[in-house]
Amino acid sequence: MDSIADMGGTQAWGPAQVPTDEPPFAEPWEGRSFALTVLTMGRISGRNLDAFRHALGRLHPIDYLVDGYYGRWLNAAELMLTDSRILAPGAVDARARRNRGEDVTEPPFPEPSRPDYKPTAAGSLREIDRDPVFAAGDAVRTKDMHPEGPTKLSGYLRRRSGTVTAIRPPHVLPDTHAVFEGENPQHVYTVGFSSTELWGPDAEPFTVHADLFESYLAKIPESEADQ
Repeated sequence: MDSIADMGGTQAWGPAQVPTDEPPFAEPWEGRSFALTVLTMGRISGRNLDAFRHALGRLHPIDYLVDGYYGRWLNAAELMLTDSRILAPGAVDARARRNRGEDVTEPPFPEPSRPDYKPTAAGSLREIDRDPVFAAGDAVRTKDMHPEGPTKLSGYLRRRSGTVTAIRPPHVLPDTHAVFEGENPQHVYTVGFSSTELWGPDAEPFTVHADLFESYLAKIPESEADQ
């Protein structure tokens, strides 16, 4: 799924503003949003960290940009609670309007339908019984992927050629883990891409390294790689 959260490599956003002496939370509500989201993620909604990231990616683009960092967290927490039928759609908005004195009927509480949450404190690294498909030095090309569900293959890296520079430990595949279709652990590879491959011949010369799952990659035949 292509979402507003996939902003890497895009242009026209202006320079990043880096505040100095930034407190952990600029406003008290941000700290409460952080705590509420962490609590919601596992204990209440039954959702995991990958599902939380998927919720962020499903937010309305305007809300994603306007509500700020912890506003996105709060909106994602509400979405996870709605996904698990802890809250009915529109329940938060209705309660807020009632608190402002409006005559609003709140939707009834639904019958919860929570996933079978398993704590992820042990981390996301796994051992698998198959050898890596690729080796350091292999020329690879990323696939042209536009799945309906989540993917960690950024848009600006798709259909691009690079070179495997390292093999990383196998890792749970977020694409399926986020929607509770299994962990599906895969080998992960660090792939180096030329800046000109990503942004054209006028780009400043440097190398971009990205850690990518095995299913995102295809090997470039030696005859084609030598051209």
